[in-house]
Amino acid sequence: MTTDAAELRRALSILLPADHGCTLEETAAALGVGRATVPRLQAGFRDSLQSSHPLASRRKRWGGRRRALMTEEEERAFLRPWAEQAKKGQVLVLSPIRAALAERLGRPVAASVVYRFLERHGWRKIAPDTRSPKSDQELQEESRKSSRRIWLPC
Repeated sequence: MTTDAAELRRALSILLPADHGCTLEETAAALGVGRATVPRLQAGFRDSLQSSHPLASRRKRWGGRRRALMTEEEERAFLRPWAEQAKKGQVLVLSPIRAALAERLGRPVAASVVYRFLERHGWRKIAPDTRSPKSDQELQEESRKSSRRIWLPC
């Protein structure tokens, strides 16, 4: 017995084809989902049954670094010189990092690859403030009020 609609859909995705010989399209129409969702529901149902099995946690899942260009350790070693620079409070610019990465990999690298690379290692982009923290707001306002308006012809 189930009280969850998602669990009921998973169970019906198995029962409809088995008991009534429904195709994936017919099963999807009956459940109100897309055709490609039915096998996912069936796999989810099987996984829920096998979750109590001792080897279930070892089952390989989709994910991971399938298109990694370097190992995690190589990436850390690559970022080490820039990490030292950042610890000293220096501003880091993307273009030198991108050029060094392209040279290391032997092929051009998009800026988005470098941004994801840095994000993966916990780095974040810090933009400078729009105004100086040392600025005096009252002095600026007074200067604005007392300055002469100069009109120039267009």
